[in-house]
Amino acid sequence: MLINEKEYNGYLLDQLSAVERIERQVKKGDLKAVEEEIEILKNEINRKLYQKPLLTGN
Repeated sequence: MLINEKEYNGYLLDQLSAVERIERQVKKGDLKAVEEEIEILKNEINRKLYQKPLLTGN
């Protein structure tokens, strides 16, 4: 599956946001919050992985 540059940048921005969210909790020293944040991110990723593709007509 080919992707365009805009879509690829979107993936990178999502990854960067995920890392920043976890860093925020690490800096607070709240390991429980880090675990919760990671679980939330895994759920978000799974939703994206298993969503049905858009129906497009050719």
